[in-house]
Amino acid sequence: MAQDRFEELVETFEFLDDWEDRYRHVIEMGKAFPPLEDALKVEATKVEGCASQVWLHPRIEGQGATATFDFAGESDAMIVRGLIAILHELYAGLSVEEVTKVDARAELARLGLNEHLSSQRSNGLRAMVERIRATAATTAAT
Repeated sequence: MAQDRFEELVETFEFLDDWEDRYRHVIEMGKAFPPLEDALKVEATKVEGCASQVWLHPRIEGQGATATFDFAGESDAMIVRGLIAILHELYAGLSVEEVTKVDARAELARLGLNEHLSSQRSNGLRAMVERIRATAATTAAT
């Protein structure tokens, strides 16, 4: 169910020979990801459970299960900004109903992230995925 953009990312990661190259690519993705407006860095958009400061601001067009999901985000850690960019590739443009059906753990495993992120980063990534899924589920139910 992954987006075409995410499939391209998987192909890029398969092309990169070692984790250090992949790690650099994640950081480059973070640098390229648009910053979040300061006005949106508020308690309501802050993701708890991350070692770094993380904010995710949903942008949903439409209503109910067919509403289109997108989000903006930022972190004070460059690798985490890269993880936000990866999640954007995975989820942006899906309907909120589709977002709730994505097996993020399996999709991210295709990038080899599970083996190389610290437990703190893994917990933060899981917290971001949970926030995205909860936002989508709430929208789908309305």
